[in-house]
Amino acid sequence: QVELVESGGGLVQPGGSLRLSCEISGSRVSMNAVGWYRQAPGKQRELVAVFPTVGSPTYSDSVKGRFTISTDNAANMVYLQMNSLKNEDTAVYYCYTHDSRWGMDYWGKGTLVTVSS
Repeated sequence: QVELVESGGGLVQPGGSLRLSCEISGSRVSMNAVGWYRQAPGKQRELVAVFPTVGSPTYSDSVKGRFTISTDNAANMVYLQMNSLKNEDTAVYYCYTHDSRWGMDYWGKGTLVTVSS
């Protein structure tokens, strides 16, 4: 059974930083694509960053240069370092993996990030 658990969300002022963490069990981070999506109130879920199995991470234009996705393969963790946060970054952030063994996508329950003064 594949499970993803996010943590690290919270309230931060504009210009501040947060680091989100995602612990994945039942699926190896080193063998599968992992990433972060977000959903703001009243909007559709959107891609934030993806770390593919081969190649470099990709980012949405709205976060490029401010957010960094990384992994710890030994700990089976995925991280999202978010700097220079803006009010429009407020959303629920979801961790994601595509397990190539089953061809299935898995999601965490999300962690809320609120950027406000």
